Amino acid sequence: MDNTKSQSIFQKLYNTQIFWPLVALILLLLLNFFVRPSFMSITIKDGHLFGNLIDILNRAAPLILISLGMTIVIATQGIDISVGSIIAISAAISATVIVGGGSVPVAVLTGIVVGLICGIWNGFLVAYIGVQPMVGTLILYIVGRGIAQLVTGGQILTFTNKDFIFIGTGYWFLPVAIYIAAVVTFVMYWLIRKTALGLFIESIGVNNTASRYSGINSKKVIFSLYVICGILAGIAGIILCSNIKSADANNVGLWLELDAILATVIGGTSMAGGRFYLGGTVVGALFIQTLTTTIYSMGVPPEITLVVKAIVVIVVCIIQSAEFRKMLKGKKSINNKKYKAKEVAEI
Repeated sequence: MDNTKSQSIFQKLYNTQIFWPLVALILLLLLNFFVRPSFMSITIKDGHLFGNLIDILNRAAPLILISLGMTIVIATQGIDISVGSIIAISAAISATVIVGGGSVPVAVLTGIVVGLICGIWNGFLVAYIGVQPMVGTLILYIVGRGIAQLVTGGQILTFTNKDFIFIGTGYWFLPVAIYIAAVVTFVMYWLIRKTALGLFIESIGVNNTASRYSGINSKKVIFSLYVICGILAGIAGIILCSNIKSADANNVGLWLELDAILATVIGGTSMAGGRFYLGGTVVGALFIQTLTTTIYSMGVPPEITLVVKAIVVIVVCIIQSAEFRKMLKGKKSINNKKYKAKEVAEI
């Protein structure tokens, strides 16, 4: 009875989109453990947890935030490639407020408002003007870092405000960034799964025209999703800015939009829209960060880092593909039929 129950639980987990990303993450962690057993060790110093696993969670926090925003946008057949630039603008303006003597709450609120404004801009272009999502967000992707450069005067702004730095480097037993990512993930889950918004998103992603005829204000929903995505990017910008104690308009958040798209796809969300998986996205973000940490810890030359990363991601995506698994099942069934036919012939 227990074996049957455990098999049914495993079968249910196997049929979920989170199964293969989770397996890939576990295999990657095991690889690190076999290569360097100390990789999995966690120690407590001064009441704080330290270790590679904690570092992965800490560094993955900004990626988790923007990946959650990317997920709900992609679920409506959209995309937001400007999140990296929004991070740069948010970081630049927050740092400017701190350097100018402003308080930490004002700096945080300013960074979030910047993300909100950027999200409003993207949402307005895509939802109400009808610009294609790639093109609409490409505008801010191109000019965003230029805006950040104007804000910082082309310089790297550094600051020493300990309260603001605490956001990105502080600990409450765990890094503060982990708590921020956890709270945002919970809020997003509640908003998407406990209200009608999740159903609206899936309906629009499957068939936008039909959802409009069914009474859903698709423009307003899509607009709100881009606003949420912008806000999450603004929060990520604050975390990254406070973590490095400066605002580098050229490099902060660079290429994070690509990692966010990868995390979303690895997590099981289809670029064609419709069904989406927030839990899978979180696992995908953790996988991307673990992969990055693994590549650096194994001493892979910087010039081929992106190549190795791309190969691993491609393999995971192929294994995760339903079509690929159907092909494997099809080959197995053909082989089984041939084997049975051979047995019959021998008899």
